[in-house]
Amino acid sequence: MLKILMKSKIHGATVTEANLQYTGSITIDKELLKASNICSFERVQIVNLHNGTRVETYVLEGRPGSGTICMNGAAARWAEVGDKVIIISYALMRPAETKRHKPRVIFVDEKNRIKRKR
Repeated sequence: MLKILMKSKIHGATVTEANLQYTGSITIDKELLKASNICSFERVQIVNLHNGTRVETYVLEGRPGSGTICMNGAAARWAEVGDKVIIISYALMRPAETKRHKPRVIFVDEKNRIKRKR
C-alpha cells in the first residue's frame, strides 16, 4: 500500500498576477520552487485563504527573485491579485518511507520572499 503525504509547502504566498489567457497552471518564482523542492510541471494543490477554496494544477517556473505567484488559465478566475494562498505538493510513499519523511515548508512575506524554512 502507498500513502499520500505532504512533500512540500509554500505558506502564505501572495498572488501577484492572474492571466486568464494562458492555457493553465501556476507560475512560481524559481527560487521559491528550489527552496520548497517543487519542480516544473509538478501537480500542486493551492488553498485560497481569502475564500476557503482549493484548486489543483501544475507548476511553471517563474523568473528567479521575481516573487511571482501567477494564476494562469481557469485558475485566474479562482484567485485575485493580493489573495494569500498555500501551495502544497504531495508524494506517494511506502509505509517505511513515511516514518523518516520530513516535508519541506517555507514561509514567505507579503512580497513572496522567504522568511523561514522548516
